[in-house]
This record gives sequence, structure tokens and C-alpha cells, in this order.
Amino acid sequence: MGSSEDTYEILVIGAGFSGIYALHNLRKKGFAVKVYEAGTYMGGTWYWNRYPGARVDTDNPIYQFNEEGLWDFAWTERFPAHPELQEYFRYLDDKLQLSKDIQYNTSVSAAQFDTARNQWQVKTDDGRVTWANHLFLCTGSTTTRYTPPFKGLDRFKGICHHSYVWPKDGVNFDGKRVAVIGTGASAVQIIQEIGSRVGHLTVYQRTPNLCLPMQQAKAADPSKAAWFPPKSKFPEIFGTARKSFSGLNFDWERKNAADVSPKERRALYESLYAHGGFAFWLANFQDMLFDKESNAYAYTFWAEKARARIHDSVKRDILTPLVAPHAIGIKRPCLEQTYYEVFNQSNVDLVNVRESPILEITEHGVRTENEGLVEVDIIVLATGFDSLTGSIKSMDIRNGKGESLRDMWKRNGTSTYLGLTTAGFPNLWYMYGPQAPTPLGNGPTIIEIQGEWLVELMVRMKDEKRRFVDAKKESEQGWTKEVWDAWEASLFPEADSWYQGANIPGKTREPLCYAGGYSKYEDLLKKIAAEGYKTFNLA
Repeated sequence: MGSSEDTYEILVIGAGFSGIYALHNLRKKGFAVKVYEAGTYMGGTWYWNRYPGARVDTDNPIYQFNEEGLWDFAWTERFPAHPELQEYFRYLDDKLQLSKDIQYNTSVSAAQFDTARNQWQVKTDDGRVTWANHLFLCTGSTTTRYTPPFKGLDRFKGICHHSYVWPKDGVNFDGKRVAVIGTGASAVQIIQEIGSRVGHLTVYQRTPNLCLPMQQAKAADPSKAAWFPPKSKFPEIFGTARKSFSGLNFDWERKNAADVSPKERRALYESLYAHGGFAFWLANFQDMLFDKESNAYAYTFWAEKARARIHDSVKRDILTPLVAPHAIGIKRPCLEQTYYEVFNQSNVDLVNVRESPILEITEHGVRTENEGLVEVDIIVLATGFDSLTGSIKSMDIRNGKGESLRDMWKRNGTSTYLGLTTAGFPNLWYMYGPQAPTPLGNGPTIIEIQGEWLVELMVRMKDEKRRFVDAKKESEQGWTKEVWDAWEASLFPEADSWYQGANIPGKTREPLCYAGGYSKYEDLLKKIAAEGYKTFNLA
């Protein structure tokens, strides 16, 4: 641990994928970099999310860093699980000696820009002060957990955990009566993992999760070898990902759904469904997320496939309604393996909380309007996150005038330039944050797009001996309009999703995601750099 007032060229908050990318690539350029991480080790979402069944939703091999010297990690699954992802971070640490520049168990509470020094003064929970020329917030998109204010939750005498703060020693579900509240990504993975072990399971659903088939594959299975391409193919695979809408190694079918015959439409749907992963979401007809008719075709096919797997007609209509609850794909889909089959078990009940709200949590279980009290031993709160902005707003960040970023966003709505910074807050940078195409596909791809651009800017500033860079207000206003225009040209506004803050009561409903896609976003960043960063004030 350093002195009470250390100084760095760049201070990075968070040691997940984005923080590690920043550390590694800035160090290569000769910068003095330090990372502060609240956890006891690196990994970000893969440090904290250790609930049963936790698994990535992006294929091997693109859910890793695109750097040839880091391609010798031997993945065992197409969609790796939490333990293997932790192994990958240990591999990165051993290979790159990352931990020597990471301070663990360190939470940042506040940061203020000092105009006299052109530096950020950063305060940690334990009272230490650090100075940095630039502050990188790599705090993740889903790291500020949300728990609804259920009446009586604190009275429950059994075991209760939010999926994001799962105990390291795990929880024994064998033969237990379990309630899972929520059916988002974490819930889907938990339910299919514990379904065969519980004595009884009650799932409380607000909105159906329109899950897509994962189609998992294991490297040890010779018949699945195609999912584990040789390293010689990696440059081509990563190159495809960088040119795509979603940072994945496939892209839209360059046709509109209504322009082809029903037979051709069905053939594409069947192919994408069999491929698994996000193919049905992001390699579908190019207008699926932008045209209601196209989306309806896709939903009808999906519902047919999913409904065929659910035996009970009541559960079938709650989980996979014939009438879409919203357009398919305008929430990030969850990938499942046996999720729908769990509901065929006689010891699994499903409660639609839109029709039968949760009234209270008692000492012994969950009480709803229609079912009354269901007694349980364990409650799993899979109730989501204050996504994309929550982790940034959890810190008291102030500019040189003492203005609070949190208050500004609450008063005027979220406002960034390029999803990378905010005007009036010089030398402050976000990676994997709001108003970029962050959650539209593969995390490491967007991290590399943003990271490469930021490293290039840092090098230029250092070479030109510049200490101050701030987005022009008119640049920010132009970007905010671009974000809104792209959002409203799509079907995304229809859903009460975390993409627009609608999952958190009282949070402003606004686009927190740039719907123009990864490749268009990267082209824009390159254009700004090529034109000499004229949209910024550099001093």
C-alpha cells in the first residue's frame, strides 16, 4: 500500500475486462498506471457473479482479448462458466503481471477535479487521497445491484442472497424449498442449475424472459470441434467481429424479413436457432430490431419453438405467451440450456406477479395476493441492477466548479460525449459505460474499440505535453441527439428494459445505449481522431 497521497498519470477504477485492458495497454505505452479494485481479486463481473450456473453468453473464442500473445488459454467450453473465467483472469495475471499495479480491497467514494493542478483528487473509503492526471471509470455496466423494497424482507429467518453478492462457499439447495424472485439472466441460469436439486421451487416472474438456446459445446467432444477453431483462424474471426453491428463473429442477414418468401424466412430462423447463442438475435434479418412486422415473424417462430417444450398450458402461457410482451431482442436475450424443462417438474411452481403481486416477505416465506404465503427455506433475489449509470453515480464525482455528476444526470438526464466522457468533467473517462453501444453484443470487442482510442489520445496528449482535455458542450449535445435519434428509429423504446433505465423505479427513462452498433461507433471514433480531436478542448 502506498503513501496517503500517491500520484499517478492514470488511475483506473475497476479491474474487470475494461480496467485490465486499460492497465495493460497504457503500461505498454510507458504510463504510470494504478488500478483500484473493490474486490479481493480481478475479474469484475466474473469476480462478483459466482451464483450457481453463472456462465458467459458470448461464444468462444471472441470472449477474450484479441492479442495474439494471449491466445494460448485452452478453453473447455463454447460458453465458459464462472470457474473457467476466473482461471482466465489468473492466466492473464500470470502472463502480464497485472496484480503488481492493482490495489485490491479499495473502494472509491469520491473524486474532484482540481483546476489549479489539472488533476483528479480521488478519495477512498478508508480515507486515503490519490492524485491522477486522468481518471478512468471501468466500473462495469451491471455492478450496482437493485433489491425492490419488499415489505418484511429483513424479517425473513431463512437464507437470502442477491445473485450479485453470492457467498464464496455457496449455498446448499439439496431438498430445500426455494423462492427465486425475478427471471432475468441470473435467474435463468440459477433456475436451470438448481432445478434438479431442490425439494420445491417457486419462481416469481414479472416479465417473460424470451430466452434463446445456448447450444453449448465442450472441447472434449470431437463432434463439436468446429466450435473450437485453430488459432490460425483467430485474426479472421476477430476481424469479422470488429466490422459487425454487435462485436460478434457474425452480422445481420442483409435482407428484410418481408422481402423473402415464408420458406426462406423459416430456413434462416431454423439455421440461426440451431447455431445457438446470439445468432438468432444479431444475425437475423437486418430489420428485426427496427421493423415491427419483421420482429413479429421472428417472435412467432421463437414462441412456437419454446412453447413446444412446456407441458403445462398455464405455465406455457406465462413463460411464452402467444402475444409478445414486447418485441423480441429489444432486451438482451438470455441463453438457456434446460430452463423451460425445469417448469415441467411437478415440484416447480410459477407465479405471475403482474397478476398476483408480492405483498410481503414474512419470517417464513413469500406472500402474494392470490397464492397467499409460500413457505421457503431460501430466497434468491435475482432482481437486477441499476445498470450502465449506477456504478458511476455511486461515487461523488465533482468537476472543478464543485458540480456533482450524479446530481447533473439526475436533474438533466444522462449526458456523455461518445459514451466516453462528459463535458465540464475534464480528463474523466468511462469504459463500457452509458450511451455507447455497450450492451448490444460482445463486451471485450467494445472495450477494445474504446480502449484503443483512449490509449491513442493519452499518447498524443503526452507527446504534445497537454494536461487538459474536455469535450465541448456542443459536441456532447450533438452526441446525445445522435443517441436519441438512433434509439427512436428502433424498437428498443418499447420495452421496460435496463437499456433505458426502466427497471429501476424513479430512474429517468432514457436511452443508455447507442443503437447504431459497434462498427458505426468505431468509424466515428476513428474520424474524430483523424480530424485532430476538434470536438474537444485540449490545453
